[in-house]
Amino acid sequence: MPTKIIVHCTCSTEEEAQRLALHVVGLRLAACAAVMPGVRSFYHWRGALEQSEECALTMKSREDLFAELCAEIRKVHSYEVPEILAVRVADGSADYLAWMDVELRPADGA
Repeated sequence: MPTKIIVHCTCSTEEEAQRLALHVVGLRLAACAAVMPGVRSFYHWRGALEQSEECALTMKSREDLFAELCAEIRKVHSYEVPEILAVRVADGSADYLAWMDVELRPADGA
């Protein structure tokens, strides 16, 4: 079974997160995307300590789709350097993982 991943990204607004979620799910690069508004982020940017209100976006995908998913996120995202982090899924509900397989683009060689 291809390796599933959870991809995390923050967006400047809830509208941007929703637009990005619809884009990647529509392309079947993510089986599901969850938008979580109200995130306060603290970070250094260009030598200054910054803080901002953001919206978190969690996407469920597959490792072999990650490069294309990243490219699509960068196309739509407003940030110069968007946060795009992937974590491998060690295990999960068999029913949910099977649903992901149906909803994502077919795996290479499948």
